[in-house]
Amino acid sequence: MYVKIFLNYILGYLNIEIEGYFVEKFINTCIAKNIFLWNIKRTKSTLVYCNIGINNFRKVRKIAKNSKCKIKIKNKKGLPFIFNKYKKRKIFFIFLFVLTVSIISLSNFVWNIDVTGNVNISKEEIVKSLEQEGLKVGKLKGKINTKQIISKMRLERNDLAWIGIELKGTNAIVKIVEADKKPDIINEEEYCNIVATKPGIIVKVNALNGTPLVKEGDTIKEGTILVGGWLEGKYTGIRYVHANGDVKAKVWYSQKEKIELKQVKNKQTGNKENRYSVKINNFQINFYKTLSKFKKYDTIEENKKIKLFSDFYLPIEVLKKTNCEYSEENLEYSIEEAKEIGAKKAQEVLEKQIPNKNDVVNTYINYNEQEEFVEVEVTYEVLEEIGTKEKIVF
Repeated sequence: MYVKIFLNYILGYLNIEIEGYFVEKFINTCIAKNIFLWNIKRTKSTLVYCNIGINNFRKVRKIAKNSKCKIKIKNKKGLPFIFNKYKKRKIFFIFLFVLTVSIISLSNFVWNIDVTGNVNISKEEIVKSLEQEGLKVGKLKGKINTKQIISKMRLERNDLAWIGIELKGTNAIVKIVEADKKPDIINEEEYCNIVATKPGIIVKVNALNGTPLVKEGDTIKEGTILVGGWLEGKYTGIRYVHANGDVKAKVWYSQKEKIELKQVKNKQTGNKENRYSVKINNFQINFYKTLSKFKKYDTIEENKKIKLFSDFYLPIEVLKKTNCEYSEENLEYSIEEAKEIGAKKAQEVLEKQIPNKNDVVNTYINYNEQEEFVEVEVTYEVLEEIGTKEKIVF
């Protein structure tokens, strides 16, 4: 049955209406003469709807006449009627053909590069390195040697522990694992000193191996030798060693902030306007006028690449610009308010620089009051390990 329906769809079929007092006789005669009818629906005792192949329609007209029934075509369906409907629409079929060929052609190129796994290295930096090695947007996939690119990237970049490239559709999926930055390690058998990494006042010196050259209370500069990589004996003379130990000192972190007493700040009004443009490869079409209706505004830009499937990108980007209107608000601070704001800003900056807040032993705040502004300097005194090993070069 389903095979017959499918064949009739290919060859074409009609949805007909049969009306008369002897519709049963009409249907029984069709069945007796092997005329295939399907989807038969009876709405009234004298009215029946059904589907019939176009090849059998002439036969049923005679049967309807003999059964004293009227027959009427309601709908024409199937491929022949679809083709006949669109045969005059040549432009549509030409466009469809060109579109199909274009999509097939575009599938041979890379139109998007997706980078994952990067934390400290920016996507732009990775993409730039890939472009130098031959992987870039618009490149023919057949000319991209992923193994060669991976090898070159790993040799030329010390910040990459691993990199993998997969070409999927028109998308190049680049997965990376960043390398941990390892400090310079001096072999235990090599001679070295312990030197200061920053200026400060010595609080504690614990020399496990070597000669301590500073003591508690000494003020030192960056690069000062704290523990010398040698030992001197009365009878043995000077003997060079690998210095070990830890040195703690008070160091200082400072941050200045200048706060104007009279300020003009921007306040968002909530009014927005969206403007769109389309970028096809390097050609951009704008669908808006150049000037905004707002006098003062901030612009937020977004871009979205068009894709047909999950990894089938097209060389088309939709660019969206959102203009957010703002008004200017005049603010005036008192001296005390400016001091408070300045101190808070400076402390926020300093707290990002200090590894451990518990190491802060003292906080100093100095103010410089002027007619138009207040300058605030916040200094954190921090107890910190400041020694690092430095190889002795003879």
